[in-house]
Amino acid sequence: MKRRTLLTAMAGGAVALAAPRLSAAEKDRVLTFVPQADLAILDPVWTSATITRQHGSLVYDTLYGQDEQYRTQPQMVAGHSIERDGRLWRLTLRDGLRFHDGEPVRAQDVVPSLERWGRRDAFGSALLAATDELRAESDRVVAIQLKKPFPLLADALGKSGVNMPCIMPERLARTDAMTKVTDPTGSGPYRFVPGEWVPGSQAVYRRFDGYVPRADGVPSLTAGPKIARFERIVWKIIPDAATAAAALQSGEVDWWERPTADTLPLLRRGRGVRVQVLDPAGALQFLRFNWLHPPFDNPAIRRAILGAVNQTDYMMAAGGNDPAMWNDHCGAFCPGTPLASEVGMEALTGPRDIERVKRDLAAAGYRGERVVFMGVSDVPEIQAITEVAADMFRRIGLNLDYQVADWGTVVQRRTSKAPPDKGGWNVHHSGFGGLDMASPASNLAMRGNGRDAWFGWPDDPKLEELRSAWFDAPDFAAQKSICDAIQRQVFQNVPYIPLGLIKRATAYRDDLVDMVKGGIVFTNVRRG
Repeated sequence: MKRRTLLTAMAGGAVALAAPRLSAAEKDRVLTFVPQADLAILDPVWTSATITRQHGSLVYDTLYGQDEQYRTQPQMVAGHSIERDGRLWRLTLRDGLRFHDGEPVRAQDVVPSLERWGRRDAFGSALLAATDELRAESDRVVAIQLKKPFPLLADALGKSGVNMPCIMPERLARTDAMTKVTDPTGSGPYRFVPGEWVPGSQAVYRRFDGYVPRADGVPSLTAGPKIARFERIVWKIIPDAATAAAALQSGEVDWWERPTADTLPLLRRGRGVRVQVLDPAGALQFLRFNWLHPPFDNPAIRRAILGAVNQTDYMMAAGGNDPAMWNDHCGAFCPGTPLASEVGMEALTGPRDIERVKRDLAAAGYRGERVVFMGVSDVPEIQAITEVAADMFRRIGLNLDYQVADWGTVVQRRTSKAPPDKGGWNVHHSGFGGLDMASPASNLAMRGNGRDAWFGWPDDPKLEELRSAWFDAPDFAAQKSICDAIQRQVFQNVPYIPLGLIKRATAYRDDLVDMVKGGIVFTNVRRG
């Protein structure tokens, strides 16, 4: 949408939503939320899509949580013991945990849940690789026998990013890790209401009265007591920015997860609206190549494209003109975090030379093969980034087939390993939370384990070797040195190209209080 059109729509007042206005009494019981995208997948283990992780935070719970300083705290567990020089952990579940179907949460549910999650998640796979045996010693005690000490065990089980280490009933957790779970039965503070789910329009959650919050701790991100203050949470899918902004200003919705850069100045001045950055770690954006099919099965071709990427162009398109809202100096790790590196950054910060890139592509063997690039139509931030990328690909002479679809379709299509002419793809855009990209433990895009890797399937044994060495490093200095080598390898073999870091603001009605810092969290929020 053009800026003039957007401003006119906002000035003219709210565009009527399909649902009628709520009465004052209903408003106290209902929180209406506009998410970043449509909810297409319900399984937060199967997919790394952030929108499904947001859904998961309502429906599921995790053994541990993280506070806003990203310190790990017990959540579903009452506590744990560590024995045998760090090679045996015993986790004891809290009393009173129940699934939405009324069944108690048992250690027998936890074991297959962790096994399934570990087959999809970068951090989880490292934990499973270090595990000799994962077993239920009783209904409330899970034993994890390790091959060697794994000090980050609780951090893995309490990570707040994707993929979510959620606990499912055993009957669902036994589902193969490559198959989506479609039954959203969890043990979290809210229940998903399938009968009111209208893909492309709304998703509805109802408070689970059987949920027992922790009795101790302070609410903070995913740690501490999770208290469901609203009877219902209704997600309204509004892809048009002007409609969402006007609805927020008029009070027809309570909270807009991800306002576009164009709307932020007006929302900041709007009466009854508050704008805030809840997650200071932001989200690192990147281009992801498919290593299975030409032309990006050729590392020299992937490497050549580095010279065309101007991170500032991407950040201004997606994040606006305020440089406080983005960072255009990003390597393989999240900028501003301890393991961020300067090694090899000249690949992205040196002079941009399109003609040289064309010559490098020709020398690398590019001969005009069709390149299927998946664009996105319904998430403004991603749409802006994919438009910049499409223009870049055309300027360097790629035979571009730019195929635009809604984000839910892209999330499902990117799982396909088929050739591009049979429903597959060559390149797509994605982004992970800054915390997910802060270390080799959780950085999915950095894995080089071939057909078991995250979508794109890079096969890079050296990356895997370096990652394993990072887990065994004796101190931070050794970890930092290994991360320098990892970044050097990322720029050499190019599993992905960093595009920059966006610090996302969220906007909500100013009668909402107790917003939790660190991310989008629905528990403990109330109407003041």
